[in-house]
Amino acid sequence: MSELFKPGDLVGLEPSGQTCRIEEFLGGGGQGEVYSARYGERAWALKWYYPQSATQGQRKALEKLIDIKIKSYNFPSPEFLWPEFMASRLGFPGYGYLMPLRERRFHGIVDILNQQVDPSFRSLVNAGIKLADSFLLLHSKGLCYCDISFGNVFFDPETGDIMICDNDNVGVDGENNSGVLGTPRFMAPEVVTGKSKPNIQTDLYSLAVLLFYMFFLHHPLEGRFEADIQCMDLAAMQKLYGKDAKFIFDPDDESNRPVPGLHDNALTFWPLYPQFLRDIFIRAFTSGIKDAKDGRVRESEWRAALSKLRDLIYYCPQCGAENFVHEGPNPLDTVPESVCWGCGCELTVPFRLCVGRQTVVLNQDTKIFTHHVDPRKRNDFSTPVAELAQHPVRPDVWGLKNLSTAKWTTLGPNGKQLEVPPGRSVSIAYNTRIHFGTSEGVIV
Repeated sequence: MSELFKPGDLVGLEPSGQTCRIEEFLGGGGQGEVYSARYGERAWALKWYYPQSATQGQRKALEKLIDIKIKSYNFPSPEFLWPEFMASRLGFPGYGYLMPLRERRFHGIVDILNQQVDPSFRSLVNAGIKLADSFLLLHSKGLCYCDISFGNVFFDPETGDIMICDNDNVGVDGENNSGVLGTPRFMAPEVVTGKSKPNIQTDLYSLAVLLFYMFFLHHPLEGRFEADIQCMDLAAMQKLYGKDAKFIFDPDDESNRPVPGLHDNALTFWPLYPQFLRDIFIRAFTSGIKDAKDGRVRESEWRAALSKLRDLIYYCPQCGAENFVHEGPNPLDTVPESVCWGCGCELTVPFRLCVGRQTVVLNQDTKIFTHHVDPRKRNDFSTPVAELAQHPVRPDVWGLKNLSTAKWTTLGPNGKQLEVPPGRSVSIAYNTRIHFGTSEGVIV
């Protein structure tokens, strides 16, 4: 691949007339090439379009996206590497744009499948929550992404932080004229069959596919049907991902089940997750295939389900593997012992804090947030209001430490009532009730 620019080349920015300096070639794709560039005190990324991609329509779309950024400084969010400046060079064909540079700690989600990174379940869940939240923000403004896939989403395997790139394809819902239909295997069935162009509803389907890949390391439609295909040509792909799309774990139709020896990731990971998460994926790829308008899982539903999943993680005392509590309909019910998927040893679920319909496993690293104790402030994970703390003299005794500014009232299993001011702890004991001010929880 021939590089359009060399280190040290200057590229003009519109409309200021200032310049950025090319530092390094980062890579190229079907539309153009990407470089790291220096502008002001920051490192940026410059995407430059090949002549065939540098259309007038694409330029107008970019100018609209940059105008959105100018008029709403905090939109969409830091997770989007949003176009911020148009770029051009006198006597040089085409144009480009400047966007924030992706940090090196971020990896492509496809690296999970290639075993180049091995994130924890907690990091994956964090990434899923942030993806759902980010696309909810985008869609709430009437914009659709058009191409949610492996190539456009990056994450930090240590923290679950995400970055969303290639935002030059973002368009107004129902007005997408970029010509981008999406990435094969991620496109909604109605896009595959040519019945629809990308829109917010097709984004929801693509998001579900991406999440399924993240948690099950497999595609939701690739089972027996895929194994029987002799040649994966265009007609076969249209059938498998379009007109005959069938979820591999459809509870009412087992015809496309994963094949042992070929689809072992799906068979291994599917039973590891609690039923409520499996149910939401079932809906995404049954009702979500049949009814594009009303059957798709919304971003807020993914966010709620994944927040719940994160609260149910606990660790095997033998091998340290993360497992999930498989609770019943009533969170206060006793959870039966299970077996660690990592080493096979029997597990006993730790104490749990139940607040309303929410359950939080009390691991040594657990933090309780406003989200858990104040029903008026859902999805607020900004500041912890409590954390697990070890007794200063008796290391085998743990308590829930009050990190909030409010005083708690507790009722112990012996019927004794105590006050827990900020900075103090209440011992972890079965059937202890804690009044947080806006809600009451019980330790089970």
